[in-house]
Order: sequence, then C-alpha cells, then structure tokens
Amino acid sequence: MKPSEHPEFFRLPPPPGRSRESTIVLDADGRFFHDGAPVEHAGMKRAFASWIHRHPDDGRFILTNGWDFCYFTVEDTPFFVEAIRATERGITLCLFDGSEEALDPGALTLDERGVLRTTVKGGTFDARFSRSAQLALGPFLEEGADGEPVLSILGVRYELDPHPSKTPGK
Repeated sequence: MKPSEHPEFFRLPPPPGRSRESTIVLDADGRFFHDGAPVEHAGMKRAFASWIHRHPDDGRFILTNGWDFCYFTVEDTPFFVEAIRATERGITLCLFDGSEEALDPGALTLDERGVLRTTVKGGTFDARFSRSAQLALGPFLEEGADGEPVLSILGVRYELDPHPSKTPGK
C-alpha cells in the first residue's frame, strides 16, 4: 500500500525541515524547469508529467508519486497532446505523460492564438496541442460555411468553439 492511499495523506505535514512548495514550473510549451533550469533528463520529464494531480483540498497543482508530493507552478495547461493517431473509432490523443485517450471532438476548442485545446483525464484537466500534434490533425480539418475550421471525423463534422476566457492552468 502506498502512503497516498491513506485518507489523510494529503493533509500530513511535510517531512521535518522540508516544504511542500517547489520551484518546479511547467511552462506554456510543456517544458519542466527546476530552479529556472530546464529539466533535461527524459525519464524525469516523463515522470513529472505522469505525477500531475490536483490537491484534493485546495485544488492546486501537485506532483505526486504516491510516496510524497509537492506543489508546482503551471503557466498554462497541465497536459499536452504530443501526437494523434487515427483509428477506426476516431482519433486517439498521445499525451506527454505517456498515456493515450480518445479525443472528445465536442471538447476541442481553438484559442485566440489559433492553438487547439481540449480536456483530458475524464474532463478534469485542460490540455494544449503541441505544434506537431496540431499539424497532424490537419487532414481532419475542413473549412466550414463561415470560413472557420471544422473537424471532420468518420463523416461527422464538429465546429471548433472558441476557447472560453479562463485563468491559465485550469
């Protein structure tokens, strides 16, 4: 049993002389930084991405591996779509934490800068498409009646809603 399975895990104080606050930052392009320096180790970047959660009491972003946790800063979105894969059922998103999930076309939005976004992890987190993932979606985009892009998957067309104004890091 991991300590995080204990009902009071997230309420326990940090180890003596330690803090739950960290200088880890996830920037708007999906890069992790620690003390201002980029995290270069591929395994560490993937681990950080797979440890992203929200604190159950205050809703702040945390990194937790089940044994400990710390708060960290998210500059834009906590998840990133690195690639897409077309399947017979639709489009699968390949996320930067190594997980995959089906795209919910109704959750896809286009922000004011022309960047595609969606929700992931059961709709609980926002995700931003990387440039390469957005380009890979190109064959599924068509021009709508008003000239705006429309997503076409398996013969069904979905309008891309403008991304609602929100506080970064939702």
